[in-house]
Amino acid sequence: MAPETLLAHFSEQQVAAFFLVLARVSPMFLLAPLFSSKMINGRVKGIVAVALTVGIMPVVKHGEIDLDSFAYAGLLLKEIVVGLAFAYALHAMFAALQAAGTLLDTLIGFSFGAIVDPVTGTQSAVIQQMYSLFGVAIFIAIGGDSWVIKGLGRTYDKVPMLDTPAIGSMVQGAQVAFSGIFVSAFMIGAPVIIAIVIVDAAFGIVSRVVPQMNIFAVGFPAKMIVGLTLLGATLPFVSGFIADQLQISVAVALHSLKVN
Repeated sequence: MAPETLLAHFSEQQVAAFFLVLARVSPMFLLAPLFSSKMINGRVKGIVAVALTVGIMPVVKHGEIDLDSFAYAGLLLKEIVVGLAFAYALHAMFAALQAAGTLLDTLIGFSFGAIVDPVTGTQSAVIQQMYSLFGVAIFIAIGGDSWVIKGLGRTYDKVPMLDTPAIGSMVQGAQVAFSGIFVSAFMIGAPVIIAIVIVDAAFGIVSRVVPQMNIFAVGFPAKMIVGLTLLGATLPFVSGFIADQLQISVAVALHSLKVN
């Protein structure tokens, strides 16, 4: 069927509403965990975004859409901003995982061997990449994608298509999400960080008692063994943290969306 024939079955209002919904869905593929992964082809992202838009369209209630160029452009911009506010709160959760991995890479010494992270597409070291892949695996295992899609659908209860969102509330929500990144990162890596600090302090004392010992030759393998051992032991707790934090992130994102 030709596109012209297909579009003839839809009214101008339906087509305008479709693009407004697509504008709110699209930011998920820039910031939201899993959906924004560099491992997913851009064309696949586009197809999934259109499919989600088609699925969400029937539940979106809207009145008469002003089809004036400037008014419609303003509605498109508003929908993009709402989508970005929702996706950013979810992105903060994975940013905390990456920050924890970077911190541990620096403390253990793996930061010297940075490689390209297939999830984010940026340069990252071993533990950061491991945390990124582990986070995606847990995200899929707990059905995080369905939570995110349901949360996106609920944004229309908070900010309907033709209503104006409260910018102050969204900015405050973004600040809360951003300020919690380092705290969450420290909570994730706290056991390993404390253990590495203790190992460093112990080798500092040994270097004073036995100055002939090559601390660098002995300390690096010891820190690596201790760090990797505790890293493996704490992964089950990290998976629980990701599951809890995802629910909190969706709740915070929805709480920050209000109508003026």
